[in-house]
Amino acid sequence: MPTLPEQQGESRPEPHELRQTAESFGVDAARYDRARPAYPEGLITEIIGNASGASILDVGTGTGIAARQFEGRGCRVLGVEPDGRMADFARTTGIDVEVATFEEWDSKNRTFDILAAGQAWHWVDPQSGAEKAARVLKPGGTFAVFWHLFLPPDDIAEVFGEAFHKVASNFPIKVGRTPNREPYKPIIDKTEEALDKIGFHNPKRHLYTWQQNYTRAEYLDLLPTQGGLTRVPQAQQEEVLTAVGAAIDARGGQFACDYTTVLFTATR
Repeated sequence: MPTLPEQQGESRPEPHELRQTAESFGVDAARYDRARPAYPEGLITEIIGNASGASILDVGTGTGIAARQFEGRGCRVLGVEPDGRMADFARTTGIDVEVATFEEWDSKNRTFDILAAGQAWHWVDPQSGAEKAARVLKPGGTFAVFWHLFLPPDDIAEVFGEAFHKVASNFPIKVGRTPNREPYKPIIDKTEEALDKIGFHNPKRHLYTWQQNYTRAEYLDLLPTQGGLTRVPQAQQEEVLTAVGAAIDARGGQFACDYTTVLFTATR
């Protein structure tokens, strides 16, 4: 269930303005790393191509989920992560991480073959982020941003949306009762427009569809890593998890979740 600002009404903030939410995921970094899925191998191949040993700047590296996949393919990865708790966890897995927002990060004139950002580019200002990407990418380098969109069955999504709205009706991020199947399109559109203005070319959008089976315990482990529940008090979080758990129990204690992983690439 994506958690992005509603596009209706001018009072809603842009995602990159929600710093408290953007930097809330480290509240339980070990859970985040354990519960969040890795990225499709086809996506990793699309990003790095035949560039064995490529240098990658991983923006919003989090606990290093994507970074470890890149390193597993022989790439050299430097992570940039604003949440020190997430950065500390990533370091325990062998990832080199510098703590800063991408906009404020000091590149020290370093440049990279690839700039990647998994589940993170919506926390970056699209215009200033694009301009900085142009400075840190080598000519011909690849800009690659990607997100998981997970689509549980409608009955589970409905229960989650209703329970979340009950405990956090004033939360600044929209958590829908029915998942939005194109939540990242506005972000990608703005990013593509910003990159086009500064000379990036060959923009491409890729979709990878797959499924993951969840038991009740596994799904309730995943939910608190979402941007809405990371900032909900424990008692209210438990109320949401209890409601969703009952919905999963009604399905026999497990279900198949549809995933679409969205990748946007462009060339410097």
